[in-house]
Amino acid sequence: MSTTELLRREWTAFRRPGRLIALTAAALTIIAPGLLYAFGSHSSCDGPCPAVPVAGDGSTVSDTFWFLHRDLGREGGITVRMTSMTGTITYPPPDHDQIVSGLVPWAKAGIIVKNGVRQGSRYAALMMTGSHGVRFQHDYEHDVAGSAGGVSERAPRWLRLTRSGDTITGSESADGKQWHTVATAKLDGLPDTVQVGLFATSPGDLTLREVGLGGAIEESRFTQAVGVFDNVAVEGDTTGTWVGESVGEMNHTDWEKHHNASGAVEKHGAITVSGTGDIGPLNEEGARSVTNTLTGLAVALIIVVVATARYGARTARETAARRVIAARTAVVGAATFLTGLVGVGVVLPVGTAILKDNAVPVQPVPAPTLAWLIVGVAAVLALCAVLAYGLGVWLRRGWAAILIGLSLVALPYAVTTFPLLPDVVSEWLLRLTPAAGFAVQQTMVEYPQVTAHYAPSAGYFPLPGWAGLAVLCAYTVVVLRMALGRKPAADTHWR
Repeated sequence: MSTTELLRREWTAFRRPGRLIALTAAALTIIAPGLLYAFGSHSSCDGPCPAVPVAGDGSTVSDTFWFLHRDLGREGGITVRMTSMTGTITYPPPDHDQIVSGLVPWAKAGIIVKNGVRQGSRYAALMMTGSHGVRFQHDYEHDVAGSAGGVSERAPRWLRLTRSGDTITGSESADGKQWHTVATAKLDGLPDTVQVGLFATSPGDLTLREVGLGGAIEESRFTQAVGVFDNVAVEGDTTGTWVGESVGEMNHTDWEKHHNASGAVEKHGAITVSGTGDIGPLNEEGARSVTNTLTGLAVALIIVVVATARYGARTARETAARRVIAARTAVVGAATFLTGLVGVGVVLPVGTAILKDNAVPVQPVPAPTLAWLIVGVAAVLALCAVLAYGLGVWLRRGWAAILIGLSLVALPYAVTTFPLLPDVVSEWLLRLTPAAGFAVQQTMVEYPQVTAHYAPSAGYFPLPGWAGLAVLCAYTVVVLRMALGRKPAADTHWR
């Protein structure tokens, strides 16, 4: 019998009602919970939510700060001396009246060149930070370290940004005489007139509250940064007057309304700028990931593992022919891949569309990335099915194969999607077990300059997608080799 005829025969034999029902249930388990999640998610804003800023490359970003600015032509720059940087952190209920002086590590105050005041436009900034010294940042993702340390009246910092066409150079000095270049950025396409000035912003203070067996959930507290500047000098092609305004929404919190409004104030030759928000990549807290719609994937995985492990045990009782086992392995993989392709291929685009219709911010995903997510998750499901099938053939006991398959794949994946275990335990489970393969669905990027909860329960996998897939493939290959190399038991009658 040719390979094609063998595959056709095994495919026909595979299509028994029980197995087809199991695969259909797996697909529906992927689709239904995801759509229910999308339909049940709504904007928490009072009225229409403000649009999530989008950068020129299509990525969603954070771009909220107080901006005291004026026009700058194609040649020129700004120089300032910074003498102080302070901040406040307010506690949420029930401790909402408690106010603590201090700065979060990535609070920012300094000088910036920006293409207008539209959120998401190109920029380059030189700043002091709460704990990371002087930084030069541009276009949301790029961050270059300057000198370390803080700022005070006794140890001021001089900052300078210079524009020459599309090139922005950031320099710093301790005395205003000897200057050190921190970095240079080329912002292609800058218009003849840009905005230059002083800014301040401060992201929420992220804390982790322990839950479950050591897991953690995120809590964020409102913060504000305040920078004090003097010796402000703008040189070159400058026009217009100074204008102070917020980029993005500000002054809506109780702290800003009743204690210290964000803004800019000039007194005795010094300018005090206060602000809240952030300038940088937008993490998962600001916008949902499209993979949030894959809430039913763990249950679908359990169905697949149980069905294919039982089929593997049945195969071991029916035949020891390697060609037959190999053909059935291919059939199991192909059938499960198609199941995953249908389930994920429906829930990701449809669920995302529903979330957007409900005014829920969603991280944009380019079409190639979306296609990779769909194919990648379907491939992982197929590999898990092949792994469980191989365990069934090798062990010849359906219950044993199911137990080991669920323990190796489904259980690690399920317990790491929730804040149940300590982050370090979840990370190692997703490095060492076949569940590492689910890293193919990761869309969260870790940025050093963004404070976020980079943990599996928050959507961040410890391995890149290709590495996680390699771990799963290695397990699958080892199990299949053991299954194909297992000799039939002496008391087994093969048919």
